[in-house]
Amino acid sequence: MSNLFQPFNLSGVTLQNRVVMAPMTRSRAPQDIATETIALYYAQRATAGLIVSEGTPISREGQGYLFNPGIFTPEQIAGWRLTTQSVHALGGRIFAQLWHVGRVSHPSIQEDGKAPVSASSKLAEGATAFGYDDQGQPALIPVTEPRQLATEEVPRIVQDFADAAANAIEAGFDGVEIHGANGYLFEQFLNPKINDRKDRYAADTMDDRLRFALEAVDAVIARIGRERVGIRLSPYGKLFDMPHYDEIDETYTALVTALGQRGLAYVHIMDQSGFAVADTIKTTGASVSDRIQHLLTVFRAVLPHTALILAGGMTRERAERLITDGVIDLAGFGQPFISNPDLVARLRNGWTLAEPDRSTYYGGDARGLIDYAPHAAA
Repeated sequence: MSNLFQPFNLSGVTLQNRVVMAPMTRSRAPQDIATETIALYYAQRATAGLIVSEGTPISREGQGYLFNPGIFTPEQIAGWRLTTQSVHALGGRIFAQLWHVGRVSHPSIQEDGKAPVSASSKLAEGATAFGYDDQGQPALIPVTEPRQLATEEVPRIVQDFADAAANAIEAGFDGVEIHGANGYLFEQFLNPKINDRKDRYAADTMDDRLRFALEAVDAVIARIGRERVGIRLSPYGKLFDMPHYDEIDETYTALVTALGQRGLAYVHIMDQSGFAVADTIKTTGASVSDRIQHLLTVFRAVLPHTALILAGGMTRERAERLITDGVIDLAGFGQPFISNPDLVARLRNGWTLAEPDRSTYYGGDARGLIDYAPHAAA
């Protein structure tokens, strides 16, 4: 049998296979609280070895999209508890993705209409948030200029991550994934073309560039234990106005090396090369896909006791090859899980995958969320 469908020991937690359901925003929580419908959505997909929840904001300040279930109030903790109990009842495992969007937000989402906060003072050109338009209706709207966090404020954000991690464990999650990818707050500190700070969190030196990320990771580890902590990263990602810079390999190698020394449960890499098929790296002429492949080899060498996950354009064939070759330990699948709640069985048996309805990805009701049929009933 393929290694993809064999059990895997993730820092003491037994996964029933190596298929990971990657985090995907679905915007189905009207009060920003996980509902019974959301619990059913995850329960339907509990045959995945590991589910990583949709991004769950660690605070109101960290929110950039309406109708996303957070993890910072007692009501939100209680709402998520039904989801975790449902997944566990079916033998599944689930981590909560902890999320702070930074500058990818809008005052209509923020408390008292405040400006979003970021490592940077720079506007995310062309980026949109899901907030309220001028007529007070939910809509995709351009983000606004952020307020740069003062030096003394950064530890408060670090503490918010630690508190959210504790809340996730209280809600019954098996662990947490820190969202350090896709142009959100962590990347706003890491990217020297975005981070325009002049303090100890500036991007001028590698230690300062990594400081926020490692402080947040260390605070979460101290709160819930390293074996319950993962992180998602997206080297060479360009979402939300994230330009490439010369030291990408150096930056992420230094960060992942430091994470390996901390012995996290996993590092989850998001390959965004599908968003920029023709993109090349000026300094080498290599494609983004080639650079990601190179970095995976580097990361594997510095993560002796930490699992490595890859997501982005994943197929059964690619997953089996990378796992067999020892490049990764677990394979993340995103969009295929939307329309295939029984994706693991479909992959194992070579059954045809159902196509998703993209118009129902974000917001709305149960349609496009819990009404996709398993293969036997399709």
